Amino acid sequence: MNRISEALQKGEGLVDIYIQVYVVVQGKCQYMKGLTLTTKEQTRLYIMNGVLERQWAVAEAAQLLGVSERHGWRLLAAYRKEGAAALAHGNRDRLPSNVTPEAVQTQVVALARERYQGVNHTHFTELLAEREGISLSRSTVRRLLMRAGLPSTRHRQPPCHRYRRARMPQEGMLIQVDGSHHRWLGERGPWLTLLLAVDDATGTVPYALFREQEDTKGYFHLMKGIIQQRGIPLALYSDRYFVFCYSKPANETGEASLIDRGKPTQFGRAMQELGVMQVFARSPEAKGRVERANGTFQDRLVAELRLAGVSTIDDANSFLEAFLPRFNERFGVQAAQPEPIYRSVEPWLDIDAVLCFKERRTVAKDNTVQYHRQTLQIFPGPDRRTYARAHVEVQERLDGQLLVCYQGKILTPGEAPPLADILRALAAARPEGEPGTQMGIDMPDLTSEEPKANKQRTGLGWESEWYRDESRKCMHRNLVRAGMERARQQGKRIGRPRVTERHDFIQRFAAVAERIGPGGLSRRQAAKELDIGYATLKRLLDTQAQWLGQGTSESSSPVDAEYHCNEYAEVLQ
Repeated sequence: MNRISEALQKGEGLVDIYIQVYVVVQGKCQYMKGLTLTTKEQTRLYIMNGVLERQWAVAEAAQLLGVSERHGWRLLAAYRKEGAAALAHGNRDRLPSNVTPEAVQTQVVALARERYQGVNHTHFTELLAEREGISLSRSTVRRLLMRAGLPSTRHRQPPCHRYRRARMPQEGMLIQVDGSHHRWLGERGPWLTLLLAVDDATGTVPYALFREQEDTKGYFHLMKGIIQQRGIPLALYSDRYFVFCYSKPANETGEASLIDRGKPTQFGRAMQELGVMQVFARSPEAKGRVERANGTFQDRLVAELRLAGVSTIDDANSFLEAFLPRFNERFGVQAAQPEPIYRSVEPWLDIDAVLCFKERRTVAKDNTVQYHRQTLQIFPGPDRRTYARAHVEVQERLDGQLLVCYQGKILTPGEAPPLADILRALAAARPEGEPGTQMGIDMPDLTSEEPKANKQRTGLGWESEWYRDESRKCMHRNLVRAGMERARQQGKRIGRPRVTERHDFIQRFAAVAERIGPGGLSRRQAAKELDIGYATLKRLLDTQAQWLGQGTSESSSPVDAEYHCNEYAEVLQ
């Protein structure tokens, strides 16, 4: 065995092996001229030559070859009979059993260039099986076509190469924010959403809070807490949730979406006023620090909330204030530059006036503005006696206060008194003597100093201001569309009924249409007599003229024409 190891360590080449075979095995085996062996097969050849020269026994050679002694004798017998070719692999220079015939390969390439030119590889594979009776795998077809220089006509975007991004060098340069909807209170309370902010440089949490849902108001509170605790960050890293940005389709197919920079959201407008740059991630992995922090919170915070017996959102927020310092101490890392870069709030900057809802309004002649079914009365001031037709900005602060801003000056509006028709309706609906309820409907008490309770407007259990939440508006729109589709499938009508379905309308329209003209009825008089709109009458008359111009018999009613032209199609598709 030692002699074999020493011989192999000499590193004799393939030419030397061929010489030894010719000298030693001459007369015992046939020399294979021009045979190429792999490194492993060369080693076997060297060992077999040593066995034939009686330098070592078959048992020692078999142990070095990694085979049994019995198989070593088989190799030796084959080597004596066939020479070095017996040591090569048996499948060398043989075609596999599943090889595609050369004729089929030529036929596939010819079909791809002629009959099926411009078809992508996957579709071409299916067409070969359906129409040509050639059953091949997609990978085989692709290999044949790529070898022939015929790439697929459909180009797919290559996978994006991801790499580990380095942390920001200073604390406050980049804040990652995200919301995590989870059963934070277990079975003790409702589902809550944790709005979390993570500093990219240190991995610490400057502020976090629990909310019932992920909405704009919640992120306003989150930014206000960050500013109060640390300061104003330089940039904010978030996903493309509708709170942060509006998206528009990049092409007609809508496969990709782009950020509509010219139309910021309420939160985006607030970040512009604060000078905070918004960065939008294209995948959850891009903002992995806050995603991993959410997982850590779901593991540790849920257990600690359970141990503390927290069951309400207020108690959870109070507990979170004591939990965050311990979390930051445990999982925070040192920034490359220890000096934070948070910006302090300027004395002239009102954070409450920035982190709020702002909408533009035009003041009515009676110095009132409408804001979400509320009428606000603007009072005269020392600088201006009336604000009629002025463009103002209505601000809804986080505490619910409504203010009006005109040219940078804050006006304090009041609730405008109701109009006469509203007072009459309330008086007719209220029972005599006391402001109570009638038929189970809550009536507002105008004499009470307490704020009016908003009435529930939906059957989904949402509060009356649900329309301010874009996610609930989208859900409500989808539910309405689904209900309309079910109604269509059941054969129910959706939208206004056609005028043709009115009793005796066809005869009345024919009589009135003959009277329209000089010395007769005007179109507005005819529309009023038929109890239809002026635009509806105009469409009916235009349809009548169109049918007569196309040679349609006068016996065909113009109202039938309106019916067939679907002038009163379903309003909502």
